[in-house]
Amino acid sequence: MGKIIAITNQKGGVGKTTTTINLASNLAKQGETVLVVDLDSQGNTTSGLGVDKGDVENSVYELLVDDIPVQDCIRKLVFYSSRGKRKFDLIPSKIDLAGAETEISDIEDREYLLRKKIRTICEEYDYILIDCPPSLNLLTVNALTAADSVLIPVQCEYYALEGLAQLIETIRLIQERLNGDLEIEGLVFTMYDSHTKLSRQVVEDVRENLDAYIFEEPIPRNVRLAEAPSYGEPVDIYERKSAGAKAYKKLAKELIRKGQ
Repeated sequence: MGKIIAITNQKGGVGKTTTTINLASNLAKQGETVLVVDLDSQGNTTSGLGVDKGDVENSVYELLVDDIPVQDCIRKLVFYSSRGKRKFDLIPSKIDLAGAETEISDIEDREYLLRKKIRTICEEYDYILIDCPPSLNLLTVNALTAADSVLIPVQCEYYALEGLAQLIETIRLIQERLNGDLEIEGLVFTMYDSHTKLSRQVVEDVRENLDAYIFEEPIPRNVRLAEAPSYGEPVDIYERKSAGAKAYKKLAKELIRKGQ
């Protein structure tokens, strides 16, 4: 059965979507079968993978609110590069998802809606990556209830630790009340600049204050990482020799090793 990983941090702009897209691509590059679930109403993962949100018929909204079968919401993605093609799947998002929390709030077992759907196709994938919204709302609770583990991107900035404690507490509550098997997969540092004292200090502070696995390879600040979504491609397709592409390749390999 595939591993379901929720990629979350309630702070916006920490690299959740970038991590989801590029981790998925590099896991696929390593021969893993991958499904990405875009659970953010902004749909940045969807558009960042070259899918027009206005052209999406069945999305994660229809999956949760209209009870559409999960197979009808999956899009097959193919990316081409000089070194061949990359394939993985996507359940896209669109703006309708912004109202989903209100619409599912009265449904019985509303925290388990995504879990019930995703668990039906778990055996078809090695990894299912869920890109969560930048808040601890009902959609995020659904992701954490569905997931086997949580991957937390941590931006190397002054307020990095602020909010992490709240997220860790939320994960603890989910473990107690909704998903006793949920684990913290680890933390990955993003927007890292080895030339600045601040980045190094953030890494040191997190290591000292949090008892959690920390992935070895920080993700650097990188122009190509910022450019790739506008072309609808993962960075290793857009510019495989960039520092960002190399960092996510190492992250994917470490995640696979850790699982083994």
